[in-house]
Amino acid sequence: MDRWRAIVQKDRTVPGHDVPVVLATDGTHGPVVHAASAAARARDVHIGARVADAQAIHPDLHVEPADPDGDAAMLDRLALWARRWCPWTARDGAEGIVLDTTGAAHLFGGEAALLRDMADRFAMQGLTARLAMAPTRGAAQAMARHGAAFGICAAGEVEKAIAPLPVGALRLDAETVRLLDRLGLRTVGALGAVPRTALMRRFAGLAADRNPLVLLDRATGRLPDPLNAPADRARRIVRTRLAEPVMDAAPHLAELAARLCTDLSEAGEGARLLRLTVYRIDGDCRSSDVATACASRDPDHLLRLLHGRLDRIDPGFGFDLLTLEALRVEPLDAGQPGLDGARDPDADVSALLDRLTARLGPDRVRWSAWRQSHVPERVERRVPALGAVPADPPDPARERPVRLLDPAEEVRVIYAVPEGPPARFVWRRVEFDVLRREGPERIAPEWWRDRPGTRLRDYYKVEVRDGRRFWIYREGLAQDGRGGAPRWFLHGAFA
Repeated sequence: MDRWRAIVQKDRTVPGHDVPVVLATDGTHGPVVHAASAAARARDVHIGARVADAQAIHPDLHVEPADPDGDAAMLDRLALWARRWCPWTARDGAEGIVLDTTGAAHLFGGEAALLRDMADRFAMQGLTARLAMAPTRGAAQAMARHGAAFGICAAGEVEKAIAPLPVGALRLDAETVRLLDRLGLRTVGALGAVPRTALMRRFAGLAADRNPLVLLDRATGRLPDPLNAPADRARRIVRTRLAEPVMDAAPHLAELAARLCTDLSEAGEGARLLRLTVYRIDGDCRSSDVATACASRDPDHLLRLLHGRLDRIDPGFGFDLLTLEALRVEPLDAGQPGLDGARDPDADVSALLDRLTARLGPDRVRWSAWRQSHVPERVERRVPALGAVPADPPDPARERPVRLLDPAEEVRVIYAVPEGPPARFVWRRVEFDVLRREGPERIAPEWWRDRPGTRLRDYYKVEVRDGRRFWIYREGLAQDGRGGAPRWFLHGAFA
């Protein structure tokens, strides 16, 4: 809900905190509630309920579409951001983060001070956080979601701290919680009071992540529950802090590029995507990205690309911090130059593509990509040069013109040879007499791509009186049941 409010308030007015708001996703029997505001939860609107049922009880319920993928991406970013407090963090389900702060709390003045610092920093980002700290992962999860705010559990007090919490705090599924409720086991303390032998017999067939006895032992520390924290992505970033704000970043780019290329060289990597960021004194920042055709750690080349992007960065009233980061890197071995001193033509082409792309934009610099198709105009397509690898064109079975018209232009036939090409036709208001011809080459429709009713083509290579050679085709046959009379088109010209 915090993320939704932060996004919506940029474009329109956000409903007041007294308005019940829910975020909905598609369910089996219609939209279901994915997240609910505090006002909606106060009216007993719970996660997973059908939106239609909730609106029937609360007609003033405000429904907005949810973005689960965006929420998950935000949690992943927050999990990495939370490593400012400890090196082991991971996303905890769809709505939480778990941290292993063993040996780190004293760096912030103790456990209570650490929790206060967490709450303050989350609040600075507009996020509401429920925090708890316990000797085990399961106990901390249970206390954060179902216990008192800022709960801290000391070693040896885990069972006492989680005893009054509902059994759902053990992260049990809904079916197991309903079963325990029918058995009269509504709290963790009541579950722990049941003889273990009875629990083992009753839940022996359940998997470990659904078994109440296993989850209870993990929460109390009888079974290990280690945190599998994802590896921190290595960041290739260099910074320059300035003593006073400046307006021009150009004098500082050479040093940034040299330092970044040194780091890349030591790691055996090359940059494919760079981001230059300036941090303005008004608290805002501006960034500009530069992509390369192939991995590079040449500081002079990267510096030329960065200079072409400076005019797109608004410095505001000045900035006092610059960063240059390699967002995407690839392995790059050290190259051995030739003894003859000749330049590498592939490197020259890559450098040219980089400069053109930095100046004109990635969508304006394109080259050809090829695919298998019988239809001539489908063989070649244009793709951004930085996003594709050049390849040799396919070898056609017959000669093809050096230039294709896209789309093919219709010609007016004055006289046609029976079952053959036109002897005279008009193209672009000019009349041509056919002296020689070759063909036909029949190309049938591609049934897996073309619409039903698409007509076949008969291609001819013709030579006109002034020596020019054209590639023309007849679309359809007389009485083929797919339209009227056949039509003629000029599709290309030979050298």
